[in-house]
Amino acid sequence: MKVEHIGIAVQSLEEADRLFSILFKKTPYKHESVESEAVKTSFYQMGETKVELLEATADTSAIARYVEKKGSGMHHIAFEVEDIREEMERLKKEGIRLLNDEPKRGADQKMICFLHPKDCGGVLVELCQTIQEA
Repeated sequence: MKVEHIGIAVQSLEEADRLFSILFKKTPYKHESVESEAVKTSFYQMGETKVELLEATADTSAIARYVEKKGSGMHHIAFEVEDIREEMERLKKEGIRLLNDEPKRGADQKMICFLHPKDCGGVLVELCQTIQEA
């Protein structure tokens, strides 16, 4: 595994992009909406790791609830895995609770699964596997 990206919840993607473009001295390489998660995303490539900014598109989304409760800030850390289903099964056997029973399509050509923060030292962990397009 490697750190694939760090997710940061933001109130406004437009404002966050202005700030992070100044901080990183570059513009995002990609903007994407993920309807299943009710978010708009913006990605910055930083060496081998990415930074993903997430803005809620619905009041009921996890990102909206997070920003309302805690404000903008680090939301999750994502680790790339070779076989997400195998890794999910292994972690379940180790007693780690999964927040979804099946991997689902996320942003940036990934299948994703979140692990319960209470089982991961208070950190929301995302597993992700790159989708191989035929």
